[in-house]
Amino acid sequence: MKTKTIPLIALLSLSLAACSSQPAQPKEQTGTQQAPTPAVQSSTATTAANQPTAQQTTPTPQKSVKTNRIPATVVSVTDGDTLKVKMNGKEETIRLLLVDTPETKHPSKPVQPFGPEASSFAHQTLDGKSIEVEIDVSERDKYGRLLAYIWIDGKMFNERLLEKGLARVAYVYPPNIKYVDQFREIQKKAQKTGVGIWSIENYAQEDGFHSETAKNTTTSTPTPKVQPKSEPVKVEVSPTPSGSGEVYYKNCTEARAAGAAPIHEDEPGYRPALDRDHDGVACE
Repeated sequence: MKTKTIPLIALLSLSLAACSSQPAQPKEQTGTQQAPTPAVQSSTATTAANQPTAQQTTPTPQKSVKTNRIPATVVSVTDGDTLKVKMNGKEETIRLLLVDTPETKHPSKPVQPFGPEASSFAHQTLDGKSIEVEIDVSERDKYGRLLAYIWIDGKMFNERLLEKGLARVAYVYPPNIKYVDQFREIQKKAQKTGVGIWSIENYAQEDGFHSETAKNTTTSTPTPKVQPKSEPVKVEVSPTPSGSGEVYYKNCTEARAAGAAPIHEDEPGYRPALDRDHDGVACE
């Protein structure tokens, strides 16, 4: 029998196949060892673990409401709705937002009813005081004045003018309308009670103050007139016929009109002719 010769290439292929079938031996570790990777928890388990129990829940502290009020000091009061203040190191003129008080210093208008009262109230409340200035959206008017709400001792001065009937809601121009709704509610209450400007019929209107309607109206309660006491009518006494100047009454009617009756015998004006019963008393 002839022996079959296996080609060399076939033998090499068999050897390589045998080597690849053997399990891979771990390599020798050198250098720094890496920490084993922790097992990944399921999403459900992770979520449950991160949820605090009712006892563990800590309430989030409420943040204080930050206002946009600017500290200032009142330098002077011009009238009920205008003043000068010192703020941010300089002097500013402020026109109160959404309110209008009667005029006291208008160049072409006379002093209007309740204008002096509004100005006096502003002086008493604001002169030299520390205040807070709240700006709405638009800062200034066409005259360069700051448009603002004024706060003093935690109360808004604009509202106090409306409460006392010393101002009306006016100059409502968006976007500066932050408090317009509550201002109108305050004004309604003042109108119902008839306080201040609302005590004069048709005086404060949508287009301003109409002083002509208040010409014959006073802001104070009229003082009742005291009726004079009735006095006896004085009648000029006729002189005696002889012209002696003694008191002489033609008759008892004249004596009574002069307040002289009855006339006793020893009194001026007595005449026996007036004493009918001759008892010494005339015009009884």
